Amino acid sequence: MKLVVLSAGLSVPSSTRLLADRLAGAVGRHAPVDVEVVELRDLAVEIAHHFTNGFPGRRLAAALEAVTAADGLIVVTPVFSASYSGLFKSFFDVLDPDALAGKPVLVAATGGSARHSLVLEHALRPLFSYLHAVVVPTAVYAASEDWGAQGLPDRIERAAGELSALMTGLSAPPSPSSPSRPEKADKDGGALTVIPFAEQLAALAAR
Repeated sequence: MKLVVLSAGLSVPSSTRLLADRLAGAVGRHAPVDVEVVELRDLAVEIAHHFTNGFPGRRLAAALEAVTAADGLIVVTPVFSASYSGLFKSFFDVLDPDALAGKPVLVAATGGSARHSLVLEHALRPLFSYLHAVVVPTAVYAASEDWGAQGLPDRIERAAGELSALMTGLSAPPSPSSPSRPEKADKDGGALTVIPFAEQLAALAAR
């Protein structure tokens, strides 16, 4: 199965890409998938040109084709002005309106404060419902303070299970396997140590 991951992060590294990678990895633990990651920041110029001339550039055309052919999507955007980013919305504005009809989609977002978590319900879910996608019940929001906390890995695993279930045609998501937590077990089996967010980003940048 083909899983396409759309990341609208602007910085390198970015928490948006980090969340996208965590979600894709979790789906891969539930079902065998071929993952393709699309970084929208690399397509920004071609997206803008598409609006003015009506034709996609080579890389944008490949990304649009990948999304259309995917068996499932993970879409992750940073929160700007209490909504998804303009770059994120612009990509779906140039996508064929019927490309996502019936396609399973997991929506996720990142932001500096938990106060923006409702963006998942008032912005992202309505957008993909309008495009006739099948949005999984669990959406994932990661604020700065969520990285390293216990709740985020659980939400990631639950959402990934729901997406893989839709992609494979199951009636219910499979039970989560070993969650991928950003934690290190103590050598003596004692308390777990949280890996700092800065260290996680540094590891992402080193890839």
